[in-house]
Amino acid sequence: MLSNKKKETQVSPNGSINVIGSDTVIEGNITSNGDVRIDGTLVGSVKTSSKLVLGISGKIEGDVNAKSADISGKISGNAHVSEILYLKSTSRIVGDIHTNKLVVESGGEFNGKCEMGKTAIPIDSAKQTKGAIGQ
Repeated sequence: MLSNKKKETQVSPNGSINVIGSDTVIEGNITSNGDVRIDGTLVGSVKTSSKLVLGISGKIEGDVNAKSADISGKISGNAHVSEILYLKSTSRIVGDIHTNKLVVESGGEFNGKCEMGKTAIPIDSAKQTKGAIGQ
């Protein structure tokens, strides 16, 4: 029997999804209100009031500020995640983590301090980035 139900796709509140492909290198900071997925390399910081996904081939050389984050790639910098940070088995973070909740799969690594709970720095009070792309 056929159904009239439409498949719902989860989209960020403002509808934007930003994708950086695996063969792309960006030098500069990214600021967005929508979801951000990085499979390439970012030399700079990323700030989103939504979700950050760092793919297995993704690399960030700078700080991360996000509402939530799924990390499979590599970050060289501090991570400020106001809700939940998932470190997948292939993830590597060299820097401090500030988050409300942290999930680390077996094999996931971070080297630095970790501050968790309600004392973690919220995204609004995190350091502002300059030279934004995709505002």
